[in-house]
This record gives sequence, C-alpha cells and structure tokens, in this order.
Amino acid sequence: MKKIKLPSLKGEGLTVVALVLSVLVFIIAMFSIHSEDFLGDVADLFSVYGGEVVDFDTATVNEVLSEDIKPDQAVSDASVGSQNLAVTITSGRYKGQQLEAFNAFGAMSGIPVKANDSVTLMVKTRIDGSINATVFELNRLMTMTAFLLFFVAVVFVVGRITGLKSLIGLVFTTICLFFILIPLLVKGAPAIPTTFAICAYIAFVCFVILGGVHRKSMCAFLGTVSGVFLAMACGAVVQWFARVDGLRLEDAEPLYQMRLYEGFTIDIRGLLVASIVICSLGAVMDVAMSMASSLEEIHAANPALTQKELFRSGMNVGRDAAGTMTNTLILAFIGSEFMAMVFFYARSLTFYHLFSTIFVVIETISGLSSSIGTILAIPLTAFISSTLIAKGKEF
Repeated sequence: MKKIKLPSLKGEGLTVVALVLSVLVFIIAMFSIHSEDFLGDVADLFSVYGGEVVDFDTATVNEVLSEDIKPDQAVSDASVGSQNLAVTITSGRYKGQQLEAFNAFGAMSGIPVKANDSVTLMVKTRIDGSINATVFELNRLMTMTAFLLFFVAVVFVVGRITGLKSLIGLVFTTICLFFILIPLLVKGAPAIPTTFAICAYIAFVCFVILGGVHRKSMCAFLGTVSGVFLAMACGAVVQWFARVDGLRLEDAEPLYQMRLYEGFTIDIRGLLVASIVICSLGAVMDVAMSMASSLEEIHAANPALTQKELFRSGMNVGRDAAGTMTNTLILAFIGSEFMAMVFFYARSLTFYHLFSTIFVVIETISGLSSSIGTILAIPLTAFISSTLIAKGKEF
C-alpha cells in the first residue's frame, strides 16, 4: 500500500498556520472575556453610582448663557471661573436633546469654552428622572484622530510594506492590551502572570506579522520572552526587598476604593510589576530583533563561522546597542515624570528624602528593571541565534 506523504509546513505555509491559530485564539479570548456573564456586572458598577446613572456623551455648545472668569494668580495666561452653557447632546441616549450644562475650570483642570465648541459632558440621571449635566472636558477626538492619521502616513511613507506590517502589529497590540488584558485584570486575574502571557502572545504575533515563522523571527521571540521575564523577575525581587507595592501609588487609590466598596477583585499589588513587563516589552523586542537580524546577516556573509564566533560577533554588535538603549529607557522614564522631577528639585529634597519617597523608588525600580531586561536580552538572543544558526535549524 502506497504511503500518503503529508505536505510539510515550512516557510510561508507555517506562517499562515501560525497567524490563523493566533487569530482563532484572539477571537475566542475576545468572545469569552466580553460575554455578558463575564463583564455584565462590571459595566453596571461603572455606570451606576448611589442611585444616579452616569453617561459620558458629546455635545455642541450653542451659547454661553453666563460666565464668571478671572485671571489665575499663579499661572500667567490662565483663567479660573465657571460658565453656564446651552448645549445640544450629539451622542448617546439623549442625542438631539437641548439642555443647560455647567462648566467649572481653573489652571489645573478644565478650560473655558465658546459657542460651537464640541465638549464631553458628564450627564447624571437621578431616580426621579431629572438630568444634571457638567462639562467633563473639551472633545479632542478630531484633533487626536488627525494626529493619528499623520502618524500612520509617516510610518507607511517611510517604511512601505514593513511599515504597514508594523502598523498592523501596533493595532493588534493595542487591542490585546485594552480588550483582553485590562478586562482580565479588572475581573481579578493575577496581574503578573496574566500580563506576561499576554505580552508573550503579542510578541509572537508581531514577529510573525513582520518576518513570518522563520529562524530570525523565532530567535527574536525567544530572546524577547527571556528578556521580559528577567525584567519582571528583577522588578518583583527588588519590590519585595524594598517593601513597596502598587498600593502606595496615587493612581491606586481609585482601584482600592473599587475593591473596598464595589466588589472588584483587582490584583493591585501585582500591577507594579505588570507595568514593568509592559514597559520593557517594546524595547526588548527592538533589541532582540536587531540582534537576530544582525547574526543572520553575519552568517549569510560568512557561513563558515562557528557558534562561538557568531556569538562573539553578535555581542560586539549588541554592546553598541546596549549603551544607547539604556540611555533611551532611563530618559523615557524621566521624561514621563518630568514635572514631578521639577517639583522635587524646587523643594530642595535631600538625597535621603528623595529616595525615601515611594514615587521615586517605584519609578527607579521600573526604569532599572526594564533596562536590565533589555540589556540581558542581548546575550540571550545572541546565544539563541548563534546556536540555532550554527546547527542549521530552520522553522
């Protein structure tokens, strides 16, 4: 009897299979997480507060009925005061309805508006059916959409097909974070392992989109997972020794209130290390792909190189990347909290006072852990790539 030889899955065929399986996993996860049983109670808790139903809708300012505006005493070209506005709601269940809204503003929150401005309203509907509307913020959706389209155009014009693939990966990453990871965390999933698993999944799909299921992509993926894991481990260990956690952060206060009064089971303590995983992912992916690609090019130029010679060449390339990447990560963390740094300097905090401040300690742990993971991804990726290349392994 003649044996039937099944077709081997290599190259483009394996890439298609990997993408199809990834999409299936993604669809199943989205369906499971966003089913009514999973998030129905969560949606109710977000929309109902003490008998009031709260909606956030867009509206157009028809007229400024009255206003009381004064110059701010601390900041030049800033105002404080309030306005009474006639508005028409343009979204949600009250779409088309005209009502009066109140707008309070100051140097630190809100801005004065004028006729024809688009705003976001916080509309509270009481049990008796009465409606109270206040201006939450200026509606900046059009501006941000235009800026996003400009970003897409720049990436596509410069990167062409590769740029388009990176944009697809970016969309996939955003969807995974906002529609899979965050809902899972809100429902009480353990923050650290859940975030690590989702980030590993993101890295795999993005590398497959960019380079297919090939040796270079898989080496970069393995290096990325290793580097991110080490960043996560460093963050967790130092967090334990320093005796700090996410509960001491100002941003954790609303989450604590949700756990205390609204029945949420969010793993607040694990969110600090989870944020380190997310912060380190992009940088580690970048350096891992650079290392894997460089070693493939070196091997193509000189196929006679041994594993040890390939590894040494990869480390020579990686050391240059390590110097700039470390600086990039630290500057990114400092830049994201630059206002706080200016405040600390203006207060003339001593060295001991500064590093007894929980905010500074947590930011230092995050920045250094991400940098360590990125740096260690260089020798790990170099070792993985040189080993697989020397053995002639293909995917």
